[in-house]
Amino acid sequence: MPLLIVRNDITKIECDAIVNAANKNLRGDGGVSGAIHKAAGIGLLAECMTLGKCETGKAKLTKGYKLPCKYVIHAVGPVWKDGEHGEEEVLRSAYRESLALALSKNCESVAFPLISAGSYGFPKDKAIKVALDCFSEFLLEHDMLIYLAIFDKESTALGEKLFPGVKKYIDDNYVDEKLLFENRNRCFDEDESAPLPMPYFSTAAFEPESVLDEKPSGKHVLKKVSAAKAPASLEELLSKMDESFSKTLLRLIDEKGMTDVQCYKKANVDRKLFSKIRSNPDYHPKKKTVLAFAVALELSVAETKELLLKAGFSLSKSSKFDVIVEYFIENGIYDVFTINEALFSFDQDLLGL
Repeated sequence: MPLLIVRNDITKIECDAIVNAANKNLRGDGGVSGAIHKAAGIGLLAECMTLGKCETGKAKLTKGYKLPCKYVIHAVGPVWKDGEHGEEEVLRSAYRESLALALSKNCESVAFPLISAGSYGFPKDKAIKVALDCFSEFLLEHDMLIYLAIFDKESTALGEKLFPGVKKYIDDNYVDEKLLFENRNRCFDEDESAPLPMPYFSTAAFEPESVLDEKPSGKHVLKKVSAAKAPASLEELLSKMDESFSKTLLRLIDEKGMTDVQCYKKANVDRKLFSKIRSNPDYHPKKKTVLAFAVALELSVAETKELLLKAGFSLSKSSKFDVIVEYFIENGIYDVFTINEALFSFDQDLLGL
C-alpha cells in the first residue's frame, strides 16, 4: 500500500486508525488533539483518563468513538528546543510506536498529522522529513495505506525552502502554456520587427544542411554543418510498438534484478494495481504511475521517455509536474517519497498510488 500526502482535516479521513498528536496527559487541550477530541465526543476523553500518562516518544491506543475510524492512536512528540537534545530521534520513536500499534490491530489504513509541528515548535520542514523517513522505512516491510494529513497553508508552502534546486530548475525549464499561447498569437498580430519571447522547443529537428558563414574578409561562404538525424524507418517504428507497457515494465524489472514486490513498493504503487498491470498486457496506466515505475527502476531521462511512450505519454516542458520529476531523475535522486514531498510542496499530483 502507498503513502498519500493530503490536504485534509484528519478528523474527516475514513480509515482504520488516526493518530492524535497528544500531550502526556492525553487531554485534548488544543490544535489537532483538541479537534480530534471534539469530533470523537466525550467517550474519548473518558477512556483516555483510564490510561494514565503517556511518555514522550511513546503511543497509546483507544477506540474511535464518533470519528470515522476504529481507533485513535495517541502519540506524544517532543517539544522542540534547539535540535541538540535528541528531538528528531524522539519524534521518530513516536511515529514508529504509532505504526507498531496500528500493525498490532491489523489496520490496513492509518492517518497521521505532523506530530510536534504545532504548538510544540518542531520546524515543519524537519518534521515532514522525519515523518516521510519513518513511513518509507515502514512501507518497505509492511503493506498499509498511510495518509499524512497536512491542513494548514504554512505546511504546504515549503517548496522553495525545502527544494531550492527544484525551484531553480522549474524557473529555468518550465514554460507556461498560457505564455506559449500568447506568444503564438503575437506572431500573427504584431509587427515582424518586434522582438518576441521564444517558447521552448528543441532545435535538433530544424538544423539546416548548410549555413552562411562570415569570413574575416567580410565575404560570406557556404559552410556545411551536420544535418539532423534521419527519421527512423516505418519498420523500426513499428518494431518498437510490439512491446506493450506491461511487457516493457516486466522486462525492465528482470533486467534490473528486482523482484515485483521491491519494484511496486519502491514506486509507491498499490499491490492490487501492480497485479492488474502484470495480468493485463494491454493495461493502460496513468502517467504518474509510469513515472513512479521509472523512478523505482532508476531509469535515465532518455529511458524514462521511452517507457512513457509505451503508454502513450511524453515529458512536457509546459507541465510543472513533468519538470519536477525530470529534475530528480536528471540528478539521480530516485526516492519516490522525497519526490512526492517536492510535488506536494509545489501543489502537484503525487507519483504512484
